[in-house]
Amino acid sequence: MKKLLIALSLIISISNAGTLGIQEKLGDTIPLDLKFLDEKGQSVTLKKLMGGKPTILTLNYFRCAGICTPQLNGLAKMLSRLDLAENRDYKVLTVSFAEDEPFELAAAKRKNMLNTITREYVNDAWRFVIGENNSSHVLSQKVGFVFEKTVTKQGKVDYIHGAALIIISPEGKITRYLNGVDQLPFDVKMALTEASTGTVGPTVAKMVEYCFSYDPKGRTYIFMWEKLVAVFMTLLMIGFFIYLVKQGRKEDDREVVRRED
Repeated sequence: MKKLLIALSLIISISNAGTLGIQEKLGDTIPLDLKFLDEKGQSVTLKKLMGGKPTILTLNYFRCAGICTPQLNGLAKMLSRLDLAENRDYKVLTVSFAEDEPFELAAAKRKNMLNTITREYVNDAWRFVIGENNSSHVLSQKVGFVFEKTVTKQGKVDYIHGAALIIISPEGKITRYLNGVDQLPFDVKMALTEASTGTVGPTVAKMVEYCFSYDPKGRTYIFMWEKLVAVFMTLLMIGFFIYLVKQGRKEDDREVVRRED
């Protein structure tokens, strides 16, 4: 029994190590009365930002030197090719989960991103906001966006987090997760079309962010061997746990046989 408990604790420890990232909450509803500060520093509700439209939600922080900029660049590239009318068929909302960032930074980021879209685009269809009274943290929890704040010895603040487009219905229901940095316009169009009727859809590219990590220096993805090893170790421990259970049952059977003899 002691061996079984040790094996089980190891499995739980490995599982808990992978809690960062996106913990899907498909079908859940987010509170539309959450308030944020827009690009002009004015308080605005989530409901007003969405404007009664299906919404593409991203959670980023604007000083991010890693995956955030590639994700937003990929979003801008996709929006350039998306066969839907912004403001009429959908909205886009980028929320900073780092609440110490000023609204001026949101405004600057929005300007840069809109300039990368290669067609005429209605500017107020893509909004950049920061949290007000912990609203971005509440929103992160509601959509299952789990991140971790880190501080270096030099005092530099950074965050460990994933990347995904989260599709929200006009009523605030979470209908789809599209994980990763680059998304196909067709996938996004279908997700928005389904969200307009509140239809919950399956996740796209679920394993992308788990197996790969963005290298900001090389501006490319690198394979994370330690993550593969973690998966292998988890499977190994599960197999070991099952083996111990079977061995324990065999020992119990032998004990029963000995008593009968």
